[in-house]
Amino acid sequence: MIIVADNIRITDRIIADAIAQMNPVPVQKMAIECEKAGAQVIDVNSGPLSRTPEKQMNFIIDAIQQVSDLPLIIDTANPKAMEAGVRACKSMPTINGFSLESSKLDKILPLAKEFRTDIIAYLLYPNGHVPPDGDKRLEIAVEILEKFKETGIEEKRLIIDPVIVPLSWQNGKFQAREVLYVIKHLPDVFGFPVRTIAGLSNLTTGSGHKAQKLIMEKAYLSMLASAGLSMIMMNVFHHEAIKTVKACNLLIDEKIFAWEEMY
Repeated sequence: MIIVADNIRITDRIIADAIAQMNPVPVQKMAIECEKAGAQVIDVNSGPLSRTPEKQMNFIIDAIQQVSDLPLIIDTANPKAMEAGVRACKSMPTINGFSLESSKLDKILPLAKEFRTDIIAYLLYPNGHVPPDGDKRLEIAVEILEKFKETGIEEKRLIIDPVIVPLSWQNGKFQAREVLYVIKHLPDVFGFPVRTIAGLSNLTTGSGHKAQKLIMEKAYLSMLASAGLSMIMMNVFHHEAIKTVKACNLLIDEKIFAWEEMY
């Protein structure tokens, strides 16, 4: 599993203030710390940036690229901000993302064709609701693939997010198992290997002791790895969880085992 840092997000007050004040230092500090913690990719969750989307997105991307060469995932629902972010990247980013929601099909998906980028697709209903089980998710995945082909984008550029939900939901444990089911069966449904990504932080959203949440994250990481997940988006400052990812990767790859490669 490739480790994607989800730490640069608008919901973090420090990041939000940095963007509002156009102060690159907090953003750069976070990017540096993410890379040191083990991030291989950085998700840039800027939020909608409704006031000056192009200017603010350019600021964020430039700030990060001054201190890190890691690949970026641009995470915004604002098409103007998304396009500005893609243009600002020195190397090709990944667009995050689209679903069957009409506005995203019309405004976000075409950007992946125009700039020939990879793009993440969420297995959600057009109204944004989460499907009740794995089979419904797979039905949505087929619809998404059809839309993808209609747009004329290469299949290899599609990345599927089956959507992890909080364990605290009434059916949270069931949903967690259904995500694993989807990851395992997607290649057979599509008829070709497809990359997958999942947001681990969603699993433990809500009340609960930090230590308990970390235990659940580590347990679920092993299950996601076994299911064949390609990329894990997570808080890279959860160092024990990062160690778990690396251990899972070591067990799954086909190289000869060596303890020295653990960390």
